[in-house]
Amino acid sequence: MVRDRIEALSHHLSSPTPTKMSTPTRVFQLIPGVQSYDWGIPGSKAPRVAQFAAATKQLNFTADDDKPYAELWMGTHPSMPSRIIPTESSATGEFTPLAEHLAQHPELIGERVRAKFSDGEPGALPFLFKVLSVGKALSIQAHPDKALGKKLHAQRPDVYKDPNHKPEMAIALTPFRGFCGFRPLAEIVAYIKNIPELAELVQLSDDDVARVASLASSPPESDEVKQTLKTIFGNLMNAPKSTYEPLAQSLSERFASGRVDSVGETERKLVVKLADEFPRDVGIFCTFLLNISTLQPGEALFLQANEPHAYLEGEILECMAASDNVVRAGLTPKLRDTDTLISMCTYQSGSNRGRLEPTHWAKSTTVKGTAQALLYDPPIAEFSVVTTTLAKDAVVQEAQVDGPSIVLVLEGEVEIEGDGKVSVAKGQVAFVAAETRVSVQNVGDAEAKVARAFVEP
Repeated sequence: MVRDRIEALSHHLSSPTPTKMSTPTRVFQLIPGVQSYDWGIPGSKAPRVAQFAAATKQLNFTADDDKPYAELWMGTHPSMPSRIIPTESSATGEFTPLAEHLAQHPELIGERVRAKFSDGEPGALPFLFKVLSVGKALSIQAHPDKALGKKLHAQRPDVYKDPNHKPEMAIALTPFRGFCGFRPLAEIVAYIKNIPELAELVQLSDDDVARVASLASSPPESDEVKQTLKTIFGNLMNAPKSTYEPLAQSLSERFASGRVDSVGETERKLVVKLADEFPRDVGIFCTFLLNISTLQPGEALFLQANEPHAYLEGEILECMAASDNVVRAGLTPKLRDTDTLISMCTYQSGSNRGRLEPTHWAKSTTVKGTAQALLYDPPIAEFSVVTTTLAKDAVVQEAQVDGPSIVLVLEGEVEIEGDGKVSVAKGQVAFVAAETRVSVQNVGDAEAKVARAFVEP
């Protein structure tokens, strides 16, 4: 019996030490998660998702050349929660999920955030931070507002797995393209007049087209314009396969043969690309109904609830409310909920929908060298993002934020200090607790850039 006790004690002492901290530091490193979806970029092309995943050694990630890597997740969402790397942990220890650690130490989230988002799970952040590597188009989709999110979750919890809304923001890391919101009605009318395949699908008579054309100069917020857009979009997306598949085939073959009268090269080439990725799909025709938004690095889009959109190609930072609710109706092999998508859209229209301009972040002060901090602040409570570029040897002081933050190093290597200190290099991730003043120093040999997602209600 004595021997058994000695062996049990020996086994206990040799087991990996749990990573719970009795007095938690307020700045520490995280282990993100990586998602592989069909629309991602193959490992052979070195997508940022794979590069960044490999940078965190504790993730033990090695890219497969033939596998598409799509998303790097940073947050507490139960589908792929981040884990913590406490400073006293060994590389082979067990790593605590971030949500579990924050539930044990709610002061790291902050009183104001806990009060504002009290309907969430203990320890859950109200936002999810991601990197996306988009190799081919994502589905034609929209995300529900809170009321619709609750309704869909109650009706179909197997499909809509949480009751939350999902506004989201995209910040380009490379040249990027996506659909965002409806085009001005005048542009849509012109395409209906000049593209016979589209005209057949939207099912408007000559008199209807003339009436719609007369509305083109009306205010886009008018009920008549919105109802007209709903009719056009609904007729298109509800067309039967037996109708839209041969028309999509005809369209793609015609556009692949060369320039098309009354259609720009951007639209023509996009139709060819989408037809190659999703042959004979009705979503190809959304090229003529939705705005094509092109972003250069540093430019951003805010995608509000019930706004139709689709990412097409490129790499971005993405921040969103902590939800995974998506209503799809085209360019996808997944479940299509066409009726819900048609009914939920707001049918707001106009060029450059969703564009979000950054401003100087007042909480960042350069104390050494040269640095620039740009704040992307969408009109919702769950998140904001700031990107900071630091010249070699530069140092910035960042005033405390009322809520928690997740920091991703995009380029170079920095040291983050604030009641705890970590050195994080390109692709690595850190957590900063609420109400924590931090210093960020470029400790690498070249320019550094970091992105910080945070909540401050």
